[in-house]
This record gives sequence, structure tokens and C-alpha cells, in this order.
Amino acid sequence: MVHKNNAPYLFKRGSTYYFSKQIPADIRHNYTRSRIVICLKTACERSAIKASHSVLQRLDEYWMQLRIKDLDIPASHLLVNSRSPTHFTSNSPTLSEALETYCRLKGINRSPTFFKSAERNIKSVIKQFGDKPIESYSSSEASAFRDQLIYRGLSPSSVSRIFSSVRAVINLSISESGLNCSNAFTRTFLPEVKERKRKPILIEDIYRIQKECLKINDEKRLLIALISDTGMRLSEAAGLAWSDVNLTHEFPHINLVPHPWRSLKTVGSERQIPLVGASLESIKIMHKQYVKTQFLFNTYTNRNVCNGNSASAALNKWLKLRVPYGVIHSFRHSMRDRLRHANINSEIIDEICGWSMQSVGQKYGIGHTLEQKHKALNSILYTHMNC
Repeated sequence: MVHKNNAPYLFKRGSTYYFSKQIPADIRHNYTRSRIVICLKTACERSAIKASHSVLQRLDEYWMQLRIKDLDIPASHLLVNSRSPTHFTSNSPTLSEALETYCRLKGINRSPTFFKSAERNIKSVIKQFGDKPIESYSSSEASAFRDQLIYRGLSPSSVSRIFSSVRAVINLSISESGLNCSNAFTRTFLPEVKERKRKPILIEDIYRIQKECLKINDEKRLLIALISDTGMRLSEAAGLAWSDVNLTHEFPHINLVPHPWRSLKTVGSERQIPLVGASLESIKIMHKQYVKTQFLFNTYTNRNVCNGNSASAALNKWLKLRVPYGVIHSFRHSMRDRLRHANINSEIIDEICGWSMQSVGQKYGIGHTLEQKHKALNSILYTHMNC
């Protein structure tokens, strides 16, 4: 049993401890119930007592904020032309209004995934603390939001990604509204994200996978083959339309451009990519099979959306059985190594794969020609064939 003098707000149901506390009468109008009951997810009395103290402290802090918000302005009777006492008001937009602004300004040419992600993250905050003016959220609430995400089992990288989204929504609204307030979610301590370095796929495995993909020559395998010798991101390749492909040019290539159904990650992602090796073969096979359709990969793309997540799940499941250490994105890492080993300069590598430019000087001029990029990609085929 839990002793009342140690933890008066604990009770036990089965082997699990719960926190229970009556909501004070003066702030009860902010809640839908008169009592708070929280499962502490532990059967250990010591852990339950410690957790209950933490919950109680956070509640006391939050309840104090509610009480202050409901107070009349101190000394309001001394104001010139003062009327009846007023309450603290805020001219800042609510969090849901901030989300609308963010989607309107930042959502131009963005995929539906962008809007779904932002909406999901903001709704998580609103569900926990309500839809309040953005300046009224506190740092303690931001910390409680972090704790809730961790409690749900989210990884440190997922928590960091969600916080980045919430911060971006609020920061944009603060800037657009000309507010002189801070973002409560800016300085919240987040668990350290330990990034695992993704391994590139070995060249012998690349050739083996390419051979199998071209032999099976269905839509999924041809998508893998296309990515393998172009270095494209999965969504870039999956969202291609036949209007993006030029097979009659002296140097067959893809004009990678944004579409309503699929945006590009960065400005530098818009580029011309020569077709060589397995990538060229996969396009030729698809051209014979699917040329009457608008899209190269109809399973994942239509006029409304390119479903990159679905493609990633399906292709990685197949690839893992053949290359346990790699995923689809590993081909992109491999491309960098393959071009390095062929002594291709970094500027051409960045232009082929659509990586951000590393210096101001790279932005000058029109860049490398299609012929130069074609020779660079051809050289990795020649280099490895003679290794």
C-alpha cells in the first residue's frame, strides 16, 4: 500500500499505480471533468511516488498560469478612462491559425505529405494543451509535450522532427504577425539523436541486384534499376511522367522537374540526369510496356499524389532479403562513392545527384553540360567493369 503522507494522490488498480487529483474549483471551468486520473504505467511504489510528485509539480505550475490568466489587470482602477476591470488578452494568433498561415505560405508546390505532417504535429500540441494564442504556451508545457512523445515510444529522431515542425509553425507566425514574444518550444531539451551512418551498397551487390531487376522487369524492380545508375531519390524517380523522359536525344536523359503530384526537395534538385547502364535499360523496357500511360510508375503516382512511403516500404522489403545491410536510399550513397572512385569532381557529382552546392563559386555560370554529366556516369560503368 502507498502511504498517504508520502503520496496522497496515488491509488493502485491491480498491480499498476495511478495518479488521481480533484481539480480545484476556481479553475474547473477549464476542464471537461472534475478529477484528473493518470495511469503511471508502473508497479513499483518508489517509481510511482516519484512520478506523482513530478505530475503534481507540473499541474501546480500550469494551474497557477490559469489563475493568473483569469485575474483582473492589477490596479486597473487607476487607469485613465478605465472602465470595468478587464482580463489579459492576446493579439497573437492561435496555434491553429498559425498552422493555416504556415501551410498557406510554405505549402506552395508541396506534396500532400507536407500538409499532413504539419497538421498532425500541431494537432498533437492542441490535443494536449488546447488551441491557445501562440504566446501563451509555456516552456513547461513544451517540456510536458516532449515527455508525452517519449512516453508514446517515439525515437529521439522522431521527437526532434516533430519539435522542428512545431517550432517552424510558431516562428513563422511570430515573424509574420510582428510579435515581440518568444517561442516556448525553442529551447526545450531534446534527447540526443545518434545518427547511424547508412552504408552504401557494394558494387558487386549493385550489379547482382540490377541483373535480377532487369530479368524480372516488373514495375517495382524497374524502379530499383532506374535508381541504381542515376542516384535519384526514390520520390524523384517514382513521380516521373513520360514527358520528363527524353530517349531520342544524343544523350538520353531525364528532365527532373517538380509536378503538382510530387515536389522536389530543394531548388538544386531540379536537374538533367543522363541515362546509362541499368537505368537506361529499365527506361527502354518501360517505354515498350507503359508508353501509353502518363506516369512511369502508376502503382505509386497519379495526378494528385506520389506515394513515396508506400514505394519505400515495398521496395525495401524486397531489397532487404538480398542486401540485408542496405535500403533503397543506399543506392544514392553508393553513387557518390562510385563517382569518387572514377575521379569525378565534386561539382559534377552534386549536379548529377541534386545535392546542395557547397560554395558560392559553384553558383556561378550555367554548370556542366549534359554531355559532361553523361561521360561522368559512363565512366563509373567502365571503371567498375574493369576493376
